Amino acid sequence: MDNPLDIQPAPAPREALHTRRYDFRGYRRADGLFDIEGRMVDTKDYAFPNDWRGSIEPGDPVHDMRIRLTLDDHFTVVDIAVATAAAPFSVCGDITPAFDVLKGSTVAKGWSRTLRTHFAGAHGCTHHVEMLRALGTVAFQTIYGYREKAKRDAGLTKTDGPPTEAKPGKRPGFIDTCHALASDGDVVRTHWPDFYEGQPAKTGS
Repeated sequence: MDNPLDIQPAPAPREALHTRRYDFRGYRRADGLFDIEGRMVDTKDYAFPNDWRGSIEPGDPVHDMRIRLTLDDHFTVVDIAVATAAAPFSVCGDITPAFDVLKGSTVAKGWSRTLRTHFAGAHGCTHHVEMLRALGTVAFQTIYGYREKAKRDAGLTKTDGPPTEAKPGKRPGFIDTCHALASDGDVVRTHWPDFYEGQPAKTGS
């Protein structure tokens, strides 16, 4: 039975109507900065009329939104580029210069609050803000991943696990941010035993 996402149980018979594709990538630049890029494309499986574009055909992008965040190694936004390559309204792209206000902001705890503060309601674009939220976690994976790779390449660590960035004796901020990093879970017990809050491991009798 056709089940491309391998979700169980298999879906009921159905008709394809809408597809949203996300593509997020992280890059280390030659100048030492990091580019975190995102793209979101919406398409329909049927044609429909549009006042601005005439007819939008099956597979044509209804939305094609793109963002490039340039960060330093402290997660500070050095630059941002935002583009609306396709949209249902002619005015959609007019909002893109507003995102320049993020220059100097830090992608860290409170990032979602920063986005709400600047781009709530008519002051932003829903789709670009959605991507910016996700780009925060992509930045985390990119920059911390690079740091861990650099440590392994230098022979300072052999770990291939979660990021080890934390001051000695200080509880890492990413503990309890998801199920896998729960303070009472096996991952924290293995990598950060000083901050493990679960039951002590059973020992043999």
